[in-house]
Amino acid sequence: MYSLNIFNIIIYVIVFYFIIRSIMIIPERQSWVIQRLGKFNRIAQPGLKLRIPIIESVASKENLRIQQLDVDVETKTNDDVFVILKISVQYRIIGNKVYEAFYELDDPHGQIASYIFDEVRAEVPKLPLDDVFARKDDIAIAVRDNISAQMEQYGYKIVKTLITDINPDELVKASMNKINAATREKEAAVQEAEAEKIKIVKRAEAEADSKRLSGEGIAQQRLEIVRGFKESVEDFQKALQEVDPQEIMQFVLMTQYFDTLTAIGANENNNTVMVPHTPGGMKDFQQQIIEGTFVGKELSKTKKS
Repeated sequence: MYSLNIFNIIIYVIVFYFIIRSIMIIPERQSWVIQRLGKFNRIAQPGLKLRIPIIESVASKENLRIQQLDVDVETKTNDDVFVILKISVQYRIIGNKVYEAFYELDDPHGQIASYIFDEVRAEVPKLPLDDVFARKDDIAIAVRDNISAQMEQYGYKIVKTLITDINPDELVKASMNKINAATREKEAAVQEAEAEKIKIVKRAEAEADSKRLSGEGIAQQRLEIVRGFKESVEDFQKALQEVDPQEIMQFVLMTQYFDTLTAIGANENNNTVMVPHTPGGMKDFQQQIIEGTFVGKELSKTKKS
């Protein structure tokens, strides 16, 4: 009786073991490859599944989520500069090609990396170093498209390819920094020269406007002075008809002479010297004006005749 109970317990344990071993709980975004006696049998999808213990086994648990592979590729540019590109490839297994993904490739990561090496070393040597930096997105797209065509037949879809870093030699970096610094200094010098040019032009324009306005003011002033002389002479002739016009002119000039002396004396910083400095000199000045007027009239008569 005792031996029978032990036998029953052993049977129960074996049955329980087989039941546990036959149950499979497959998580979401996974596909399990089931083999029967070493031969492919089926692809088990997510959920509660059953298998035959011992006879059937799980050969692989394939992850269908997007995965990332980072690869460092050393290559040479068109201008003979060696650079190291850090390539990040995001990929996933195609849901209906789990069989190919498991059975066709022995080392998926290594084989994807080999394709990346081949494509990057085919694209980068076509470009100089500056274009590698400027067109890294174009390079990444070209690598993705070329790898996708190759890997899709093995059950892998290349979602995206990123060039996350470009590292040239340290000496090349230092040279590039010097070139950039020189370019910025040159641009700063050009901008500074343009600003100085604008200042000079504006200053010249302001000075020209100032001289123009000053000339217009002087001309207007002289016109008013002549008009004042004319009115003064006419007033003298009306008030004192017996006074000679030359005496009137001499009186006006004398008045202007004393007004000028008053203006000069009012400025304590003035260092003007009038030569000759005598009231009698006004007579000579008057005579010069009369002679100049007479010569001008004679020249006008000659031209008309």
